[in-house]
Amino acid sequence: MRHIIYKSGYKYQLSRDYIMDFPDHFLIIPETRYIQYVEGHLVIYAGYAWDGCSGPTVDTKSNMRASLVHDCLYQCIREGFLPSTYREEADLWFDRIAKEDGMGRIRRWYYLKALRTFGWLAVKSGRKKKRAP
Repeated sequence: MRHIIYKSGYKYQLSRDYIMDFPDHFLIIPETRYIQYVEGHLVIYAGYAWDGCSGPTVDTKSNMRASLVHDCLYQCIREGFLPSTYREEADLWFDRIAKEDGMGRIRRWYYLKALRTFGWLAVKSGRKKKRAP
């Protein structure tokens, strides 16, 4: 597993590219400054900034990578690169990655329940997120 190295400035900011295997139906993600889909891989480039897990949570090793990928997918939905129907799949990716990174079943259930209940607020069109320079 590749490790994520964080850079200060925003709450979290990648200091080097992060690449992971991803399903082909995400081919509709266009190349942007920080996000690209390349030959079966989601690529999140160095400099991408995100806010970690939202709500009454604590950022831990078991949710950081999940929050990175989840925030990236939600950003793609919010900006119109992915249809809103991808929100549930983004939430399930959070759960899958958190499990891989050692998050327990009960905690994952709580996060997924919160995402399914309140996630629509984060993908509403017109919601502005701070972007990395």
